[in-house]
Amino acid sequence: MSLIQLIILLVIVGVIMWLVNTYIPMEASIKKILNIAVVVVIVLWLLALFFPGLGGVGSIRVGG
Repeated sequence: MSLIQLIILLVIVGVIMWLVNTYIPMEASIKKILNIAVVVVIVLWLLALFFPGLGGVGSIRVGG
């Protein structure tokens, strides 16, 4: 994945999170948990992308 693709993907995720936070009515605590979860997933994904030797982070599979 090139750096441009990475930046575009992060901008898209940011815009989606802004739209969710702005236009979907939720309690503040739920929004906070959602934002923290998204940030944690993005950070883990970036770590797996840039440091593939990290133990176990890259081997997480969702689904089949």
